Amino acid sequence: MTEQSAPGGATKFDILIAGAGSTGLAAALAFARSGLKTALVGRIPPPLPGRTVALFEASVRFLDALGALERVKELACPVEAIRMIDDTDQLFPVPELSLRASEVDLPALGVNISNDELVGVLLDLVRGKPEITLIEADIVDYELNGAGAAAILADGRRVEADFIVAADGRNSRARAVAGIDVKEWTYPQVALTMMLRHEFPHDNMSTEWHTRSGPFTLVPLPPREDAPHRSSLVWLMTVDDARRRLAKPREELEYEIEDYAKSEFGTMKIESDIGQFRMGGMQVSKHAKGRLALVGETCHVFPPIGAQGLNLSLRDVADLEDCLASVDLRNPRELERALNRYDRHRRADIGFRTHGVDVLNRSLIIPYLPVDLFRGASFIAVAALGPLRRAVIREGVLPHLVLPRMMRKPVREARAG
Repeated sequence: MTEQSAPGGATKFDILIAGAGSTGLAAALAFARSGLKTALVGRIPPPLPGRTVALFEASVRFLDALGALERVKELACPVEAIRMIDDTDQLFPVPELSLRASEVDLPALGVNISNDELVGVLLDLVRGKPEITLIEADIVDYELNGAGAAAILADGRRVEADFIVAADGRNSRARAVAGIDVKEWTYPQVALTMMLRHEFPHDNMSTEWHTRSGPFTLVPLPPREDAPHRSSLVWLMTVDDARRRLAKPREELEYEIEDYAKSEFGTMKIESDIGQFRMGGMQVSKHAKGRLALVGETCHVFPPIGAQGLNLSLRDVADLEDCLASVDLRNPRELERALNRYDRHRRADIGFRTHGVDVLNRSLIIPYLPVDLFRGASFIAVAALGPLRRAVIREGVLPHLVLPRMMRKPVREARAG
């Protein structure tokens, strides 16, 4: 579509994406792919120490549709299996549980890539798209009404659009202006994140020890010339333990990490800066309102268990693009119907994931026998029953509740057909 002139000589866009993190970048690419004139407004995020993202099959297909997959795979490591080990010392032993891609006829469950590298790939694609105008500036306010929407920038500029996609994070200004309520909660945990090199191979398997302070998870990373075996670590712990460990000499912390991993990977060396963030959760009362929709951490936050965070955010984007396809953004009735559909989809999908992650996290940090028995019985059932295990794997990598068209079939298969 051609640009429209807004009153006062400003440029008016079809879609304005607020927030230039990985979710906002992906949203800009998705809507530009649909032929919409798109403005992406926000600051490129600073590096996140030690942070990686595991992207499952649905997200891999989405990246393929965006034209990003080839470059992502060059920088990522395939994750062919997830291994979960109960390390809570509960009264009744729980068997180890492995979820393998081969059980659902996939070569891998997904890929693991540095968050900074993923942002770099998406940013390069955004800068190469003539349909996208990247405006690296802060948004201080919004105007939302029945006829259109606008973002007011810190330097006084005004960017107008028919519709706004808010990807501006958990403290979203756009969400607040729209009057969408949030429910927030906290957990008594901090996550430490870092990248490690280790002595023995990971075999493209993510290994998760479930401890009383939360999961201790090693996710495979690709080799480097001087480091053939590498993984990223996401380690949940109490606030006091986080403070103590961050104060330790790095060598002592490496020994402790090796102990937590039961020496299965041999000697550990920390190769990155160490990141930390407090654990909490968030849900919203609505996922869209008027001429605005929420995606990513503007509408859901939860602990990094099961690698659901960015996968869910990309599903937000793909679902919104699906719901708005062929909709006249200037027609209030068409737009309202599309956004009602989006809200129903996201409420079901996000609610299901949030509840599941919350239950699992609390079941680890609450040392009550009935809770341990329930968690243990669940692990035993999934480990013993093949059909149930395969259903769990498929739900994790290709969710049945909502699978937008950009995630349904690999692009290369569609072209071959």
